[in-house]
Order: sequence, then structure tokens, then C-alpha cells
Amino acid sequence: MGFTMGLNLVLLIAMVATNILSLYHLSSTLQSHPTTTTPPPIPDHLLHQLSTIRATISHLTSLQPPTKKTPTTHTPTPSDLLLYTHISPIASSCKDNPLLLHQYMNYTPFALCPNDSPLSEDLILRGCHPLPRRRCFSRTPPTPPTSLPTDPFAPFPEKTTALLTHFTCKTFSCFSNLKPEMGFNMKVEKSRFLDYKSDLDLPIPQFLQLAKSAKSVIRLGLDIGGGTGTFAAQMKLQNVTILTTTMNLGAPYNEAVAVRGLIPLHAPLQQRLPVFDGVVDLVRCGHAVNRWIPITAMEFLFFDVDRVLRGGGYFLIDHFFSKRSDLEKVFTPLIGKLGYKKVKWAVGNKSDASGLKNGEVYLTALLQKPFSH
Repeated sequence: MGFTMGLNLVLLIAMVATNILSLYHLSSTLQSHPTTTTPPPIPDHLLHQLSTIRATISHLTSLQPPTKKTPTTHTPTPSDLLLYTHISPIASSCKDNPLLLHQYMNYTPFALCPNDSPLSEDLILRGCHPLPRRRCFSRTPPTPPTSLPTDPFAPFPEKTTALLTHFTCKTFSCFSNLKPEMGFNMKVEKSRFLDYKSDLDLPIPQFLQLAKSAKSVIRLGLDIGGGTGTFAAQMKLQNVTILTTTMNLGAPYNEAVAVRGLIPLHAPLQQRLPVFDGVVDLVRCGHAVNRWIPITAMEFLFFDVDRVLRGGGYFLIDHFFSKRSDLEKVFTPLIGKLGYKKVKWAVGNKSDASGLKNGEVYLTALLQKPFSH
């Protein structure tokens, strides 16, 4: 009780001092400049004094004892919050990249937005997501699509239906002539996820048969790091809606997904999945999710997958690669923390140059979330 009365007295004295200083400045201004209509600027020393007093008041107010309804014990910061801030700083990543942020927000309001998609990608990948809003008009391609494509595997249109000015290739056909694994060659993509070449493959028809045998309905899914959306395209032909998260790392992946009549989600791996809790039947992690992701970040990602999956839903880890020793000692126990049923678990050697050099293996796992979670 005595502490509260003393604190209130200090607050009262501080506020009175503030008012006295303000009155003193006002009276001195009127006496020294009786004919001036525009008051001079407040002296720096007075601004400093006022700022110090206000800071003192704010500090004292924060020390005021809590009310009876508020616990008086100090609540420690949750350990998982501290852990997560090391991999994806909360509400601070934008200001932690001031040069990029300044460049991104240096635009003319109410005019056409700058053509700075690569800059926004850089900010997003550094954890500045969602990006700050801007009051400018987004750029649009000169030739809009006339209708949604009936075939998601039709060749990309030659007309400029997307803004590709900041890429080396200026047309989709240029990208399709590059590396086949980029996902722009529809002749290659049309057969993906349908063929069974080894135990590492889980063709879509086989997956749907497994789900049907378990009396599990597949209606809605999420493909994390899905490139140009081919997995979503194949599932669309099976009347299943798949949302594709993808980034424009060196190629217009988001534009390609949209042109195919599918739904791109411009989201990085460190972001909370933009889907509500327990509403999807399937989550697939493809090539984007692999051993280069920090272990803690991957653990948070896997548990966010658990958040969006319904009970009985499926988690498909498709061709995950790592060193064999890491798979046994690190990643298998990490996946095991989910407590999911192993419907399929296949491991095979990664036979390309990198795989042979580093002793890497592939893992393809189909896991089913239990209803007890």
C-alpha cells in the first residue's frame, strides 16, 4: 500500500514538472517574440528534458503493482518461443534487414509499383513475411488469360500472360527448353507421379488406392515446395484440390502454377502454413524439404504439418535425401516424434554425383496421422 502511494506521488511530481516546463517555455516565447505569429521551434535542451520526464513516467508506470486479478509472480518466457526466435525472428526480421526494407519501401505512393519481385523474394527468404503493405498499383501482364485451361498439362501460352521481365528467359517456352527438372516442359511433366520405377516411387493411383482401402477420403491437400504445380495438376485430374506453396527462385514458378489453373501460395518454408487447423487430407513435401534445412526448423515444419492435417490424413515425404548416417541418427527419430503410422517406408541410394560423393540416400515415406491426436 505504501509503495503504491509513493509511486503515485512520484508520478504526480513528474507530471507537474512537465506542465511547469511547458508553461515556462510558452511564457518565455510570448515575452521575447510578442509580434511573431509563428512560434519558434522548441529548443533541443527542452525537448530532451521533456523526453526524459516522459520516459521516466513510462518506466514508473510499468513498475506499478498489478491488480488483484493479475498474478504477481513473474511468468518465464516459454522455451519454444525462445527456440523459434533463433530460426525465424518474430516481427523483427524486416527491421533486421534495413537496406533491403528501405529499398522495398522506397516507392511513389498511388503510382505503379516498382518491378521489384526479386527484392520481395529476398526479404521473404530472410524471414520478412508477410511483407509490409504498400499503397501502389500492382503490375499486370498485358495479355490476360481468356479462361481457365481445361488441361493443366497443355503447353504454356506463348503470349505474355505473366510478367517475366526480371528473368533471363522472357517466355515460358524458353524455360521449357532449359533443364527438364525445372518443371516447365509439359511433355516431361505429364508422366510425373504416375510411373512406378522403384520402391522410392509412390504413384498417385497407388496412393489413392491405399487411401480407398483404408476408407479415407482425399479431397484437399497441400504440396510444400511444389515447383510449377505438377503434383497439384495430376491430383486435379482425380478431382482433388491441392494448394501449392512455391517461391520464384530463378524461375516464375508462381506464375506457372497460376497459368495452369492451379493455386500458388507464395510462402517460404519457415512460414506458418497458411491453412487452418485440421482441414486437409494430404500434405506432401517434395524436393524443397531436404537435409539442407536446419533440424530445428524442420521439426517446427513437421509439427505445423500435423497442425493442418485432419485425423487419418496422410503425410507424404517424397524423395527426401540425406546422408545415410544422418537418416538413421537424426531424421528417422525426428519423424518418429510425430507418432504416425508408417504406411510406406522406403530407402534407396542416391545415385547421382552428389549422392555418391556424400554417401546420400533417398527416403520416401507415407505416414498416416492417428485419430487420437
